[in-house]
Amino acid sequence: MDPRFTCDGENLSPTLRWSDLPEGTKTLVLICDDPDAPGGTFTHWVVYNLPPSPIELREGLPTLKNLSNGTCQGLNSFNSIGYGGPCPPSGVHRYIFTLYAVGKTLDLEPGAKKSQVERAIQNRIVGKAELIGTYTRKK
Repeated sequence: MDPRFTCDGENLSPTLRWSDLPEGTKTLVLICDDPDAPGGTFTHWVVYNLPPSPIELREGLPTLKNLSNGTCQGLNSFNSIGYGGPCPPSGVHRYIFTLYAVGKTLDLEPGAKKSQVERAIQNRIVGKAELIGTYTRKK
């Protein structure tokens, strides 16, 4: 991953684009996890009720619970809202951005926890895609 998107840089959320959403997609959910964190999976970003169009999230999304287009951001493992960039203590870590196409808008308040979002999308996922980035801190 580009250091601009990490704690060693500007800690900006990256631009992400998608296409060819499955039929029946009403909303999107994006979760970014680091499965290589020493204490277990560490969640860096939770985004939900993201409209299927436009087909991207632009770099540097504000760290607000509720965005003007109805998109909501949840609580990450840093215990803050929005994107928290990679900051691995040692070694190479993977950052898995999972985009879920969901057949129903989620009835969740802004600032939800990842576990609440995962429960809300159960049996409503109509498609899924993953993008994996890696990062190692230069010491």
